[in-house]
Amino acid sequence: MPSKASRYVAPERDGHEAERYCDAILSGEIEACDKIKKLCRMLKPRFSDGYKCWHYDPELATRPVRFIEKFCCLPEGRPGTHFVMEPFQMFWMETVFGFVDDNGFRQFQEVFSIRARKNGKTTEMAGLNLFMLTKDGEMAPQCYSAATSKDQASLLYGSTLRMLGQSPQLSRRIRKGIVPSRSQDGIICDYNSGYFTPLSSQTRHLDGLNVHYAVIDEVAAITNRDIYDLLKQATPARDQPLIVEITTNGFERDNFFDDQYDYASRILDGKAVDDTFLPVIYELDERSEWTDESKWIKANPGLGTIKKVEALRGYVNKAKQDPSFLPTVMTKDFNIPENKASAWLRFDEAVNRETFDIRSMGFRYCIIGYDASDTIDLTCAQALMMRPGDDRIYETSMYWIPEMQLEKHRKSGLRKNRDNVPYDRWIADGLVRTVPGNTIDHRVVFEWMQWLRDELDIYPFAMGYDPWHLQDDSWKDTARQFVGKKRCEEVRFGPQTLSIPMKQIRSDYERHRIVDNDNPVNQWCRMNVGVVTDTNDNIKPVKANGSNGRIDGFAAEIAAYVCLNRHLEDYMSSI
Repeated sequence: MPSKASRYVAPERDGHEAERYCDAILSGEIEACDKIKKLCRMLKPRFSDGYKCWHYDPELATRPVRFIEKFCCLPEGRPGTHFVMEPFQMFWMETVFGFVDDNGFRQFQEVFSIRARKNGKTTEMAGLNLFMLTKDGEMAPQCYSAATSKDQASLLYGSTLRMLGQSPQLSRRIRKGIVPSRSQDGIICDYNSGYFTPLSSQTRHLDGLNVHYAVIDEVAAITNRDIYDLLKQATPARDQPLIVEITTNGFERDNFFDDQYDYASRILDGKAVDDTFLPVIYELDERSEWTDESKWIKANPGLGTIKKVEALRGYVNKAKQDPSFLPTVMTKDFNIPENKASAWLRFDEAVNRETFDIRSMGFRYCIIGYDASDTIDLTCAQALMMRPGDDRIYETSMYWIPEMQLEKHRKSGLRKNRDNVPYDRWIADGLVRTVPGNTIDHRVVFEWMQWLRDELDIYPFAMGYDPWHLQDDSWKDTARQFVGKKRCEEVRFGPQTLSIPMKQIRSDYERHRIVDNDNPVNQWCRMNVGVVTDTNDNIKPVKANGSNGRIDGFAAEIAAYVCLNRHLEDYMSSI
């Protein structure tokens, strides 16, 4: 809680606040999510027994906390109000600075911190910025605030400046000025030749950094991981560099945030080992908990002290009555992953984590859906399969993209992936295939169908396709050779054809009836889908507002789904 006095005396800290917070979490005194409990169970024995070559030093642990509480005032609100840190803030900070080797060098060099909005992230990082610049014992420390945009990176820089302006002691040692090596505004510390300055993916000349400390803000908004990679690769010359990533969850999927979240989760689950990486994730464990006020603290550790309970209660009440506001509340106030607010599907509808082994399932026949493309879009084919006595629909997929389109993007020099998704990784994983040239020969779908037949012994039973890019009669003749003339069907992408099937498939998504082996390309395409509604409440798919993504995978999927329902009785009799 903030406090103010004419002669301010900072609270006494003994460096054991982190361990006491662990005890309160593990005893149930403080309500916490599963990931914070796992972190506390991992750390608890290390405070007393050490871990590998590191031990816990309470004096080093409390140095940044004491500095911030003694010299730093809140950058917003009543001027001169000293910053008093909350237990959850001291928990991660003392953990980072307290575990050291025999030379005093820190164990943790990267922190991944997820916390709901308005839980004090920016304020505590502003204080840490000033500590890392002045008191971390590093000569010529290069310190940065980074984000996907220059404006976002400047927000934390501005808070740090306002904090500096309220401290006479710090203002005598550090100043605002032009950083000569960067030719931009920064906070300069003359006595150790260090500086703190903002960076973004829009900043020119990002190479050549020698990073001691960096904080990356709003990681969930980063669609291009270049800024992180450049900062991370610029730390090896430092003895104890530190990168702190702070964020809430976001609406962009299958990007840098999701990669980091997955990595952090695997560390907490014991499936990956990285002794330098500290995952601190506050979130609801279940989507249904958003209406249970007693669970809100799981994602909002500063609730009641930093973040007002009344404000959050108001957001929740509005979301109950306004479905369009719900994705924002779920994502930003409870760290539940969501799709874009304008999108048709929620994240939990578009994503099914269940997997299966297609070779051992005994599938005999499939329904093919095909969405052809022009030169820039993906081309996609989907195969839907069912089994006797099993209500679920299983799906296997293939995507194609022109090689020249990828090469053109690589040569552009842009510091982001094409469409802001990891095509190279998907290609390496066998989810997307490249086709020479600048266009897709639509016969690729027949090669894939033949592969399903020859390698997996799964025969195409029927086929649905969008005729928009398929006017060639020879293509249709070949398709009929695979499935027969009566089971090769056009699926027109208008509301009269798709409205009812789209409402049905959404219900199937919600029940996780469609199992696609956790395919990230399918998930991305589904989450890019928006809808337009006519006067009779009929819907058809379009790209969601503001989306640069593709919906080709969904187009092929809904074509197969329509065809499956048209031939369901015959198909079920055949399997």
